[in-house]
Amino acid sequence: MNLEISQAQFGVRPPVTKPIPEFLLEVGEEGIRNLISKHYDAIKQSDIRDLFPQDDEEFEQAKVHSADFFIQICGGPAYFNTNRGAPRMVGRHAPFRIDAKARQTWLELYRPLLEELKEQGVTETSLKSFWGYLDIFSIWMINTQ
Repeated sequence: MNLEISQAQFGVRPPVTKPIPEFLLEVGEEGIRNLISKHYDAIKQSDIRDLFPQDDEEFEQAKVHSADFFIQICGGPAYFNTNRGAPRMVGRHAPFRIDAKARQTWLELYRPLLEELKEQGVTETSLKSFWGYLDIFSIWMINTQ
């Protein structure tokens, strides 16, 4: 499966397409929570770990918030809005210095996890749809050259 990372031009926010509904149907809410948890666990071992909470309890809560966001963006219940308010992700990420390299690391940590989902039977169409969202959404988070 080819999961390419788009080039990001600082300050440019291309249109974002949400993942297709089949992604949530195939992976399920618990599957998304598991995916996000594994992604965060990989982040904790990466060179971008300092962009995330250092306190274990806060880190675990960040996993929940992120999973809530992705479940919602994939067409599931509005957990994020209910628990945290409107996403406004650009603003929420503003305090953190996110550059193109951090974005690339964040995306690369998803690749093996999505391959794992493919091995579990999630269709390539659904996975590419989710990846497409991650790829473009992550460009929006870059706030540092």
